[in-house]
Amino acid sequence: MVLAYIVYMGEALQSKTSATSLHHNLLSSVVGRGRIAQKSMIYSYTKSFNAFAANLLPDEAERLQENENVVSVFPSRIRKLHTTRSWDFLGMPPSVKRNHQIESNIIVGLLDTGIYIDAPSFDDKGLGPPPSKWKGRCQVVGNFTGCNNKVIGATFYNNDPIRAKLDPNPSPIDDDGHGSHTASTAAGASIAGTSFYSLAEGIARGGVPSARIAMYKVCSNGGCSDIDLLAGLDDAIDDRIDVLSISIGASASSFFEDPISIGAFHAMKRGIFTACSAGNGGPSLYTVQNVGPWIMTVGASSIDRLFRTPVKLGNNLQTDGISINTFSPKKKTYPLTTAGLAANSSLSPTSTPWYCSEGSLDANKVKGKIVLCNESASQTYIKSIGGAGDLISLVEKIDTTFKSLIPGAFVDSSFAYKILAYVNSTKNPQAVIHQSKSIRNTAAPFVASFSSRGPSKISHTILKPDIVAPGLDILAAYSKLSSTTGSPLDDRFGVYNILSGTSMACPHVAGAAAYIKTFHPNWSPSAIKSALMTTASELKIKDDQAELAYGAGQIDPIRALDPGLIYDISTSDYTRFLCNEGYTGTLLRLFTGEITNCSSLPNIGGHDVLNYPSMHDYYFDLEISFNLNFYQVSVVKPCDCKTWL
Repeated sequence: MVLAYIVYMGEALQSKTSATSLHHNLLSSVVGRGRIAQKSMIYSYTKSFNAFAANLLPDEAERLQENENVVSVFPSRIRKLHTTRSWDFLGMPPSVKRNHQIESNIIVGLLDTGIYIDAPSFDDKGLGPPPSKWKGRCQVVGNFTGCNNKVIGATFYNNDPIRAKLDPNPSPIDDDGHGSHTASTAAGASIAGTSFYSLAEGIARGGVPSARIAMYKVCSNGGCSDIDLLAGLDDAIDDRIDVLSISIGASASSFFEDPISIGAFHAMKRGIFTACSAGNGGPSLYTVQNVGPWIMTVGASSIDRLFRTPVKLGNNLQTDGISINTFSPKKKTYPLTTAGLAANSSLSPTSTPWYCSEGSLDANKVKGKIVLCNESASQTYIKSIGGAGDLISLVEKIDTTFKSLIPGAFVDSSFAYKILAYVNSTKNPQAVIHQSKSIRNTAAPFVASFSSRGPSKISHTILKPDIVAPGLDILAAYSKLSSTTGSPLDDRFGVYNILSGTSMACPHVAGAAAYIKTFHPNWSPSAIKSALMTTASELKIKDDQAELAYGAGQIDPIRALDPGLIYDISTSDYTRFLCNEGYTGTLLRLFTGEITNCSSLPNIGGHDVLNYPSMHDYYFDLEISFNLNFYQVSVVKPCDCKTWL
């Protein structure tokens, strides 16, 4: 079966023409010369690293892997997106000190679903022309109207045949909302009076409101293809961006068989800081993604705001349900029923109506009523048969709210039993679900339950995730080409939305890194990473696996400006680390572009041989040593910083 494969060959060659010729010749050696090879070739990556993508049979891929100039050959996968009060909560109010002139020269690049440039957060008022270093482009095609002095770059990639069929808009425009949300979180302009249907009212702004944005659309509703992702990375690095934010992932794989890991390494060599989302596979252990040590891996935490939805029954019993419900009731009360009473009479005796799944309910018994269901109920189905709302019984507590397609809320199981008792005790049960309200979250910050946990499946000597940042119920820009829930039955469209996920946490760290770079333009990516980690705040988790959830803790961008000391890491340090991980000098020579003999590298001792701000291993019964080197960056204040064990 023919599949799209990536053939990675390491550091970029000096001549792009030579690289393209090399790719064609190598491909021809296994598929045949001339037009056959041309037809098989999908991408030739020549700007920032040396690689190509091609349609291959498995045996052809195996033959390419045997070539001495090839680091790795791996099939392209479809990755998933890891789907503004938050900056105030992080100690960065609108009045925070800034170097506006330097900030306007910072370029934040994002690999995502595109950008909706008509959202107010991408207004370029007060900004001059793009920085002279910028080498990127803006693709004005399809329904994308062009860039401005805020969004200075916008390109799209859809050469993967599977994903291309699922992309309704082959242009840089955001038809999903995810990319606009992450971009505005990192570097959106400061816009007063924003809200989501009167919820979360305030000033929406990014971490660096004066910075420029470059969007590389590598994702659509069909996901994110590895071959398109690598093409976006190839361009982004060459375009001279300063910070890279990637809220995309897949299950962890070898450092040399992961396009994000590959791209982030070459970005690091060019002085580009890369932040990536940790994934939404929590609370299970070993679910963390994007685990390369040259990547800052970001988990999701809460801010001090919650949304609760008042629910009141006809007998005056009431509770605060969990949801983001934008609907105000048009009547004082609505008829109330349960899934059991509204069951479809033709339902199989072995099936249950309580999950309110497709076909399980009688439309005549649901129309105009609020229905009580169990978890996993389908609001799309309830809306399609005329339901006025739903209440969903919760077995376990949740910390993530959801946006209602119809008036609805989660209620705890004890209140659900009260609803059952009430419905069974009266002939005309009634209820009302009010619009949601914002309340203070006194427990914040805590790690979101969905946030992926370590340890890494790839390397046991590096603690991942590195850090956490706000990722629960974040208000940011959105696209009017997607409804607020993404459902085709939803008629609400707006330029702001509330989303949750490590996808939302990642651009907070990218924005924080860009902010630090405005004050310390010469700091390396690892120096910025070290500053953020050693000044992070410990979270309120009291168990033995806490650090596997939050790494160094919650970011504190202001403290990170003056961390006291820095744990810096050079390319040669990473090479030594990879030697220690078992990679050969031959592969590392291609990967780093430098002659590498693992046996000749100086033995600095220590378990991980890497100057990382955290240390980890699972050999609890062994005595293990770690060697760390740091340099002091402040003589004004005493050194108040940490290394995480």
